[in-house]
Amino acid sequence: MKKIINGRLYNTETAELIASHDNGYFANDFHYCSEDLYRKKNGEFFLYGEGGGLSKYAEPYGNGWGYGEIITPLSVDEAKKWMEKNCDADTYLSFFDAEE
Repeated sequence: MKKIINGRLYNTETAELIASHDNGYFANDFHYCSEDLYRKKNGEFFLYGEGGGLSKYAEPYGNGWGYGEIITPLSVDEAKKWMEKNCDADTYLSFFDAEE
């Protein structure tokens, strides 16, 4: 997916995939939700999220809700918090330092 936000290009095909997380539902379930953390060549982070009609990524379709997807730019601190919540310690430490 490509998206221009505030004049900056975010492209899942050219950025480095750092980590992925989903909520455990099958992709065809309305509750399905998946997030992928990416890092651009310039070091910026962004989150690609997608999900079914009952997920936080749902988009309106007719009289209901359906599949949706979005790209969200993240600060370094936001990327760290996402990784703390959704990744193991080794994955986190491969990109960021942590205090002992």
